[in-house]
Amino acid sequence: MRILRTDEGRFADLPDYPFAPNYLDVAPNLRMHYVDEGPADASPVLMLHGEPSWSYLYRHMIPLVANAGHRVLAPDLIGFGKSDKPASVDDYSYDRHMTWLVNWLDQLELSNITLVCQNWGSLLGLRLAAENPRRFDRIIVGNGMLPTGENRVTTTFTLWKTFATHSPWLPIGRVVQLGTDRMLSKGELAAYEAPFPSAEYKAGARAFPRLVPVSSDDPSSAANREAWRALEKWRKPFITCFSSGDPITRGSDRYMQRRIPGAYGQPHTTLRGGHFLQEDSPREFASIITDALKSQRAA
Repeated sequence: MRILRTDEGRFADLPDYPFAPNYLDVAPNLRMHYVDEGPADASPVLMLHGEPSWSYLYRHMIPLVANAGHRVLAPDLIGFGKSDKPASVDDYSYDRHMTWLVNWLDQLELSNITLVCQNWGSLLGLRLAAENPRRFDRIIVGNGMLPTGENRVTTTFTLWKTFATHSPWLPIGRVVQLGTDRMLSKGELAAYEAPFPSAEYKAGARAFPRLVPVSSDDPSSAANREAWRALEKWRKPFITCFSSGDPITRGSDRYMQRRIPGAYGQPHTTLRGGHFLQEDSPREFASIITDALKSQRAA
């Protein structure tokens, strides 16, 4: 496996991203970067990004949750952000991403976790919580789902998958802008491009769409169905925080609310914005998290 590492200089002076870098090896010679802010002894809030973003997506939310007294951890998935990037699309699989993330979690010995996830952060995070329920206290999902391949995918996703797989041009910043209602600044667009100095660094971004289970015999479908069996018994708080303008995951919040016992009676919310609600409604999204943690303390 040929592994690429983005030069640290490309991340200098990013707008609103002052966080100190942290690194752990999650496989031999494969380094994962993560943000770790707030009191080290507080119960962790794990923020998982998706495709094709990185922990920069949570930059406006991290200080709000950390300043409320919580430890916030936001890793860059392998292939993204400051984490290492295997150079071939074939180096990536759903199970490998899960293994890398579990190795990171185990090394940090995290428990009492509040999971916050969106997009591929949900595909990985929901399985992570389902397979390690003792580590997690609650789940907050924004514009995400755990697919098993048994339900029809949207036309929007099919078009995106075709583009990411076959287009010789994959403009990461523009893709994030297409999923965001507000106009990103030039500096913000450049920050989303920063992890990818050339096309060969984008194998992870190209791989993700084709790893989404789209049929019941997909390699990851059985594991996801098993995870759903665990989620159907999940009675800890499960909160959905979707946006009003996401054509990819629309309706998945109601599906999860009906199917997961822990969703009953929770303050489910619809926020203004597109697919990347962390860009459109970061303060409101952060408030959902801090309010949920206040409720725990009150209880």
